[in-house]
Amino acid sequence: MARATGFEPLWASPPGETIAEILELKHLSSADLAVMIETTQEDIDDLLEGKTSISLGVARDLASALGSSVEFWMARDIQYRDDVSRLQNTELEWLREVPVGDMIKFGWVSPRPHPEEEVSACLAFFGVQSVQTWRRAYGGLENMAAFRTSSSFDSHPGSVAAWLRRGEIEAAEIDTKPWNPERFTEALEKIRGLTKVKDPHRFIPTLRDLCGDAGVAVAVVRAPSGCRASGAVRFLNPDKALVQLSFRHLSDDHFWFSFFHEAGHLLFHQERIAVLESLRGDNCGLLEETDPLSEEEESEASVFAAETLIPPQFQEQLQKLPTVTRSVLRFSARVGVSPGIVVGQLQHSGRVAPNRLNRLKRRYKWS
Repeated sequence: MARATGFEPLWASPPGETIAEILELKHLSSADLAVMIETTQEDIDDLLEGKTSISLGVARDLASALGSSVEFWMARDIQYRDDVSRLQNTELEWLREVPVGDMIKFGWVSPRPHPEEEVSACLAFFGVQSVQTWRRAYGGLENMAAFRTSSSFDSHPGSVAAWLRRGEIEAAEIDTKPWNPERFTEALEKIRGLTKVKDPHRFIPTLRDLCGDAGVAVAVVRAPSGCRASGAVRFLNPDKALVQLSFRHLSDDHFWFSFFHEAGHLLFHQERIAVLESLRGDNCGLLEETDPLSEEEESEASVFAAETLIPPQFQEQLQKLPTVTRSVLRFSARVGVSPGIVVGQLQHSGRVAPNRLNRLKRRYKWS
Protein backbone atom coordinates (compact mmCIF):
# COMPACT_ATOMS: atom_id res chain seq x y z
CA MET A 1 0.00 0.00 0.00
CA ALA A 2 1.33 3.49 -0.88
CA ARG A 3 1.94 5.67 2.13
CA ALA A 4 0.11 9.01 2.22
CA THR A 5 2.39 12.03 2.28
CA GLY A 6 2.11 15.78 2.62
CA PHE A 7 -0.15 15.89 5.68
CA GLU A 8 0.51 18.97 7.78
CA PRO A 9 -1.51 19.02 11.01
CA LEU A 10 -3.08 22.27 12.22
CA TRP A 11 -1.59 21.77 15.65
CA ALA A 12 1.76 21.27 17.35
CA SER A 13 2.04 18.49 19.92
CA PRO A 14 5.02 18.89 22.29
CA PRO A 15 7.12 15.82 23.18
CA GLY A 16 5.93 16.42 26.74
CA GLU A 17 2.56 14.94 25.81
CA THR A 18 4.24 11.66 24.85
CA ILE A 19 6.32 11.74 28.05
CA ALA A 20 3.19 12.32 30.15
CA GLU A 21 1.40 9.40 28.48
CA ILE A 22 4.30 7.04 29.16
CA LEU A 23 4.53 8.22 32.78
CA GLU A 24 0.83 7.49 33.23
CA LEU A 25 1.21 4.01 31.70
CA LYS A 26 4.13 3.26 34.01
CA HIS A 27 2.32 4.77 37.02
CA LEU A 28 5.09 7.29 37.51
CA SER A 29 4.94 10.99 38.39
CA SER A 30 6.94 13.88 36.96
CA ALA A 31 8.78 13.97 40.28
CA ASP A 32 9.76 10.32 39.78
CA LEU A 33 11.13 11.19 36.34
CA ALA A 34 13.14 14.07 37.79
CA VAL A 35 14.81 11.65 40.20
CA MET A 36 15.39 9.02 37.51
CA ILE A 37 17.26 11.37 35.16
CA GLU A 38 18.80 13.43 37.96
CA THR A 39 17.32 16.85 37.19
CA THR A 40 14.99 19.34 38.87
CA GLN A 41 11.21 19.40 38.92
CA GLU A 42 11.34 22.77 37.17
CA ASP A 43 13.34 21.27 34.29
CA ILE A 44 10.81 18.43 33.96
CA ASP A 45 7.91 20.92 33.92
CA ASP A 46 9.59 22.90 31.13
CA LEU A 47 10.18 19.67 29.22
CA LEU A 48 6.53 18.60 29.55
CA GLU A 49 5.29 22.01 28.36
CA GLY A 50 7.63 22.09 25.37
CA LYS A 51 9.61 25.07 26.68
CA THR A 52 12.87 23.11 26.62
CA SER A 53 14.30 21.39 23.55
CA ILE A 54 15.38 17.77 23.83
CA SER A 55 19.15 17.73 23.55
CA LEU A 56 21.15 14.60 22.76
CA GLY A 57 21.87 14.11 26.47
CA VAL A 58 18.20 14.48 27.45
CA ALA A 59 17.20 12.09 24.65
CA ARG A 60 19.59 9.49 26.09
CA ASP A 61 18.13 10.01 29.59
CA LEU A 62 14.57 9.64 28.32
CA ALA A 63 15.43 6.52 26.33
CA SER A 64 17.00 4.98 29.42
CA ALA A 65 14.20 5.98 31.81
CA LEU A 66 11.10 5.61 29.64
CA GLY A 67 12.12 3.42 26.72
CA SER A 68 12.19 3.89 22.95
CA SER A 69 15.33 5.07 21.20
CA VAL A 70 17.48 8.17 21.32
CA GLU A 71 16.61 8.77 17.68
CA PHE A 72 12.88 8.64 18.50
CA TRP A 73 13.13 11.37 21.15
CA MET A 74 15.31 13.57 18.97
CA ALA A 75 12.96 13.19 16.00
CA ARG A 76 9.94 13.84 18.22
CA ASP A 77 11.40 17.16 19.33
CA ILE A 78 12.48 18.21 15.82
CA GLN A 79 8.98 17.54 14.47
CA TYR A 80 7.44 19.63 17.23
CA ARG A 81 9.75 22.60 16.58
CA ASP A 82 9.04 22.36 12.84
CA ASP A 83 5.28 22.32 13.49
CA VAL A 84 5.51 25.35 15.80
CA SER A 85 7.50 27.28 13.20
CA ARG A 86 5.06 26.37 10.43
CA LEU A 87 2.05 27.39 12.51
CA GLN A 88 3.68 30.69 13.42
CA ASN A 89 4.19 31.39 9.72
CA THR A 90 0.56 30.47 9.08
CA GLU A 91 -0.58 32.95 11.72
CA LEU A 92 1.55 35.72 10.26
CA GLU A 93 0.08 35.01 6.83
CA TRP A 94 -3.40 35.19 8.39
CA LEU A 95 -2.76 38.81 9.38
CA ARG A 96 -2.96 39.66 5.67
CA GLU A 97 -6.54 38.39 5.63
CA VAL A 98 -7.82 40.77 8.30
CA PRO A 99 -7.84 44.59 8.10
CA VAL A 100 -5.27 45.15 10.84
CA GLY A 101 -4.55 48.74 9.79
CA ASP A 102 -8.18 49.81 10.02
CA MET A 103 -8.73 47.80 13.20
CA ILE A 104 -5.95 49.84 14.81
CA LYS A 105 -7.15 53.09 13.21
CA PHE A 106 -10.69 52.59 14.51
CA GLY A 107 -9.47 51.67 18.00
CA TRP A 108 -10.65 48.07 17.87
CA VAL A 109 -7.18 46.78 18.76
CA SER A 110 -4.11 48.54 20.14
CA PRO A 111 -0.97 48.83 18.00
CA ARG A 112 1.69 46.24 18.73
CA PRO A 113 5.45 46.47 18.05
CA HIS A 114 5.83 42.91 16.71
CA PRO A 115 3.76 40.85 14.23
CA GLU A 116 3.47 37.97 16.70
CA GLU A 117 1.85 40.34 19.19
CA GLU A 118 -0.49 41.62 16.46
CA VAL A 119 -1.63 38.05 15.89
CA SER A 120 -2.45 37.65 19.59
CA ALA A 121 -4.27 40.99 19.70
CA CYS A 122 -6.37 40.17 16.64
CA LEU A 123 -7.24 36.69 17.90
CA ALA A 124 -8.32 38.25 21.21
CA PHE A 125 -10.50 40.74 19.31
CA PHE A 126 -12.27 37.86 17.59
CA GLY A 127 -12.56 35.95 20.87
CA VAL A 128 -10.69 32.88 19.62
CA GLN A 129 -7.42 31.24 20.59
CA SER A 130 -6.05 30.21 17.20
CA VAL A 131 -6.32 30.85 13.48
CA GLN A 132 -7.86 27.40 13.07
CA THR A 133 -10.64 28.28 15.52
CA TRP A 134 -11.14 31.61 13.74
CA ARG A 135 -11.66 29.82 10.44
CA ARG A 136 -14.25 27.52 11.98
CA ALA A 137 -16.09 30.35 13.74
CA TYR A 138 -15.90 33.02 11.04
CA GLY A 139 -15.18 31.19 7.81
CA GLY A 140 -18.85 31.07 6.86
CA LEU A 141 -20.16 33.98 8.91
CA GLU A 142 -20.82 36.03 5.79
CA ASN A 143 -23.51 33.49 4.90
CA MET A 144 -24.98 33.56 8.38
CA ALA A 145 -26.01 37.23 8.46
CA ALA A 146 -28.64 38.83 6.26
CA PHE A 147 -26.65 41.41 4.34
CA ARG A 148 -27.23 44.51 2.30
CA THR A 149 -24.05 45.16 0.32
CA SER A 150 -22.71 47.51 -2.30
CA SER A 151 -21.30 46.12 -5.53
CA SER A 152 -19.15 49.26 -5.79
CA PHE A 153 -16.69 47.89 -3.26
CA ASP A 154 -14.58 44.74 -3.18
CA SER A 155 -15.47 42.35 -0.38
CA HIS A 156 -12.90 40.38 1.62
CA PRO A 157 -14.08 37.73 4.12
CA GLY A 158 -11.58 38.78 6.79
CA SER A 159 -12.78 42.38 6.64
CA VAL A 160 -16.42 41.33 6.75
CA ALA A 161 -15.68 39.09 9.74
CA ALA A 162 -13.95 41.96 11.57
CA TRP A 163 -16.90 44.28 10.93
CA LEU A 164 -19.40 41.69 12.11
CA ARG A 165 -17.33 40.88 15.18
CA ARG A 166 -17.15 44.55 16.14
CA GLY A 167 -20.93 44.65 15.91
CA GLU A 168 -21.16 41.72 18.32
CA ILE A 169 -18.84 43.45 20.77
CA GLU A 170 -20.81 46.71 20.71
CA ALA A 171 -24.16 44.93 20.89
CA ALA A 172 -23.04 43.05 24.02
CA GLU A 173 -22.99 46.40 25.83
CA ILE A 174 -26.53 47.32 24.74
CA ASP A 175 -29.31 46.26 27.10
CA THR A 176 -32.48 45.10 25.40
CA LYS A 177 -35.78 43.55 26.36
CA PRO A 178 -36.63 40.10 24.94
CA TRP A 179 -37.26 39.97 21.20
CA ASN A 180 -40.84 40.91 20.41
CA PRO A 181 -41.74 41.18 16.68
CA GLU A 182 -45.10 42.86 17.41
CA ARG A 183 -43.46 45.56 19.50
CA PHE A 184 -40.75 45.99 16.86
CA THR A 185 -43.40 46.47 14.17
CA GLU A 186 -45.10 49.11 16.30
CA ALA A 187 -41.79 50.91 16.84
CA LEU A 188 -41.06 51.23 13.13
CA GLU A 189 -43.53 54.10 12.60
CA LYS A 190 -41.83 56.13 15.33
CA ILE A 191 -38.46 55.20 13.87
CA ARG A 192 -39.63 56.38 10.47
CA GLY A 193 -40.16 59.82 11.97
CA LEU A 194 -36.50 59.91 13.01
CA THR A 195 -35.54 60.31 9.35
CA LYS A 196 -36.43 64.01 9.74
CA VAL A 197 -33.85 64.46 12.53
CA LYS A 198 -30.62 65.83 11.11
CA ASP A 199 -28.03 64.99 13.76
CA PRO A 200 -26.99 61.32 14.22
CA HIS A 201 -26.01 62.14 17.81
CA ARG A 202 -29.72 62.76 18.40
CA PHE A 203 -31.44 60.13 16.28
CA ILE A 204 -29.15 57.14 16.90
CA PRO A 205 -29.71 57.03 20.71
CA THR A 206 -33.48 57.25 20.15
CA LEU A 207 -33.29 54.59 17.46
CA ARG A 208 -31.43 52.31 19.89
CA ASP A 209 -33.98 52.91 22.66
CA LEU A 210 -36.98 52.16 20.44
CA CYS A 211 -35.37 49.01 19.04
CA GLY A 212 -34.05 47.91 22.43
CA ASP A 213 -37.58 47.88 23.85
CA ALA A 214 -38.42 45.30 21.18
CA GLY A 215 -35.35 43.14 21.73
CA VAL A 216 -33.17 44.55 18.96
CA ALA A 217 -29.69 46.00 19.53
CA VAL A 218 -28.59 48.55 16.93
CA ALA A 219 -24.85 48.89 16.31
CA VAL A 220 -23.46 51.51 13.95
CA VAL A 221 -20.00 50.27 13.00
CA ARG A 222 -17.63 51.81 10.49
CA ALA A 223 -16.74 49.33 7.75
CA PRO A 224 -13.02 48.59 7.29
CA SER A 225 -11.44 48.40 3.85
CA GLY A 226 -12.62 45.27 2.08
CA CYS A 227 -16.06 45.22 3.72
CA ARG A 228 -18.79 46.42 1.41
CA ALA A 229 -21.70 45.73 3.77
CA SER A 230 -24.24 48.47 4.34
CA GLY A 231 -26.13 46.47 6.94
CA ALA A 232 -26.60 43.04 8.43
CA VAL A 233 -28.97 41.36 10.84
CA ARG A 234 -28.65 38.26 12.99
CA PHE A 235 -29.67 36.95 16.40
CA LEU A 236 -27.08 37.06 19.18
CA ASN A 237 -29.31 34.70 21.13
CA PRO A 238 -32.98 33.72 20.79
CA ASP A 239 -34.07 36.81 22.76
CA LYS A 240 -31.74 39.41 21.26
CA ALA A 241 -31.43 40.44 17.62
CA LEU A 242 -28.72 42.68 16.19
CA VAL A 243 -29.20 45.16 13.36
CA GLN A 244 -25.77 46.38 12.31
CA LEU A 245 -25.30 49.39 10.04
CA SER A 246 -22.13 50.75 8.48
CA PHE A 247 -23.18 54.25 7.28
CA ARG A 248 -21.38 53.08 4.15
CA HIS A 249 -22.30 56.00 1.84
CA LEU A 250 -22.61 58.57 4.64
CA SER A 251 -26.01 59.81 3.45
CA ASP A 252 -29.41 59.76 5.14
CA ASP A 253 -31.27 57.97 2.33
CA HIS A 254 -28.80 55.10 2.27
CA PHE A 255 -28.63 54.78 6.06
CA TRP A 256 -32.40 54.63 6.58
CA PHE A 257 -33.07 52.37 3.62
CA SER A 258 -30.44 49.95 5.00
CA PHE A 259 -32.05 50.00 8.44
CA PHE A 260 -35.55 49.24 7.16
CA HIS A 261 -34.17 46.64 4.76
CA GLU A 262 -32.64 44.77 7.72
CA ALA A 263 -35.85 45.31 9.71
CA GLY A 264 -37.70 43.58 6.89
CA HIS A 265 -35.40 40.58 7.13
CA LEU A 266 -35.98 40.47 10.86
CA LEU A 267 -39.75 40.44 10.49
CA PHE A 268 -40.12 38.21 7.41
CA HIS A 269 -37.13 35.87 7.57
CA GLN A 270 -36.62 35.27 11.26
CA GLU A 271 -36.40 31.51 10.84
CA ARG A 272 -33.61 31.91 8.27
CA ILE A 273 -31.42 34.21 10.35
CA ALA A 274 -28.63 32.66 12.40
CA VAL A 275 -28.45 32.56 16.18
CA LEU A 276 -24.81 33.32 16.85
CA GLU A 277 -24.60 31.78 20.30
CA SER A 278 -24.80 28.38 18.57
CA LEU A 279 -21.84 29.27 16.36
CA ARG A 280 -19.24 29.22 19.10
CA GLY A 281 -17.32 26.29 20.49
CA ASP A 282 -17.72 22.83 19.07
CA ASN A 283 -20.70 23.70 16.85
CA CYS A 284 -19.06 26.51 14.91
CA GLY A 285 -18.39 24.19 11.98
CA LEU A 286 -22.12 24.32 11.20
CA LEU A 287 -21.51 27.73 9.67
CA GLU A 288 -20.51 26.29 6.34
CA GLU A 289 -23.77 24.36 6.03
CA THR A 290 -26.07 27.41 6.05
CA ASP A 291 -27.19 29.01 2.79
CA PRO A 292 -27.39 32.80 2.42
CA LEU A 293 -30.74 34.48 1.91
CA SER A 294 -32.14 34.22 -1.59
CA GLU A 295 -32.54 37.03 -4.11
CA GLU A 296 -36.30 36.79 -3.59
CA GLU A 297 -35.88 37.29 0.16
CA GLU A 298 -33.53 40.22 -0.43
CA SER A 299 -36.06 41.75 -2.81
CA GLU A 300 -38.82 41.28 -0.25
CA ALA A 301 -36.79 43.16 2.35
CA SER A 302 -36.08 45.97 -0.12
CA VAL A 303 -39.75 46.36 -1.02
CA PHE A 304 -40.58 46.48 2.68
CA ALA A 305 -38.01 49.24 3.21
CA ALA A 306 -39.24 51.30 0.26
CA GLU A 307 -42.92 51.00 1.23
CA THR A 308 -42.25 51.70 4.90
CA LEU A 309 -40.37 54.89 4.09
CA ILE A 310 -42.87 56.01 1.43
CA PRO A 311 -46.15 54.10 2.01
CA PRO A 312 -48.08 52.63 -0.95
CA GLN A 313 -50.74 55.37 -0.88
CA PHE A 314 -48.01 57.87 -1.81
CA GLN A 315 -46.25 55.78 -4.45
CA GLU A 316 -48.36 57.00 -7.38
CA GLN A 317 -47.75 60.61 -6.37
CA LEU A 318 -44.03 59.87 -6.11
CA GLN A 319 -43.90 58.57 -9.67
CA LYS A 320 -45.66 61.73 -10.98
CA LEU A 321 -43.74 64.14 -8.76
CA PRO A 322 -41.98 66.99 -10.61
CA THR A 323 -38.29 66.41 -10.10
CA VAL A 324 -37.47 69.86 -8.80
CA THR A 325 -36.35 70.94 -5.33
CA ARG A 326 -39.59 72.67 -4.29
CA SER A 327 -41.78 69.68 -5.20
CA VAL A 328 -39.49 67.24 -3.39
CA LEU A 329 -39.52 69.37 -0.23
CA ARG A 330 -43.32 69.64 -0.22
CA PHE A 331 -43.78 65.93 -0.89
CA SER A 332 -41.33 64.87 1.84
CA ALA A 333 -43.14 67.10 4.36
CA ARG A 334 -46.49 65.57 3.38
CA VAL A 335 -45.17 62.01 3.63
CA GLY A 336 -43.25 62.67 6.86
CA VAL A 337 -39.74 61.68 5.84
CA SER A 338 -36.55 63.55 5.00
CA PRO A 339 -36.15 65.04 1.50
CA GLY A 340 -33.06 62.89 0.99
CA ILE A 341 -35.14 59.72 1.22
CA VAL A 342 -37.48 61.00 -1.51
CA VAL A 343 -34.47 61.82 -3.70
CA GLY A 344 -33.02 58.36 -3.07
CA GLN A 345 -36.26 56.69 -4.15
CA LEU A 346 -36.51 58.86 -7.27
CA GLN A 347 -32.93 57.98 -8.18
CA HIS A 348 -33.54 54.27 -7.56
CA SER A 349 -36.59 54.28 -9.85
CA GLY A 350 -34.60 56.04 -12.57
CA ARG A 351 -36.73 59.20 -12.60
CA VAL A 352 -33.78 61.24 -11.34
CA ALA A 353 -30.16 60.83 -12.44
CA PRO A 354 -27.71 59.76 -9.70
CA ASN A 355 -26.01 63.16 -9.82
CA ARG A 356 -29.17 65.27 -9.44
CA LEU A 357 -30.82 66.70 -6.30
CA ASN A 358 -28.10 65.23 -4.08
CA ARG A 359 -27.89 68.54 -2.21
CA LEU A 360 -31.20 67.56 -0.57
CA LYS A 361 -29.57 64.54 1.03
CA ARG A 362 -27.99 64.91 4.45
CA ARG A 363 -24.32 64.02 4.47
CA TYR A 364 -22.36 62.71 7.44
CA LYS A 365 -18.74 62.10 8.31
CA TRP A 366 -17.01 59.92 10.85
CA SER A 367 -15.50 61.86 13.72
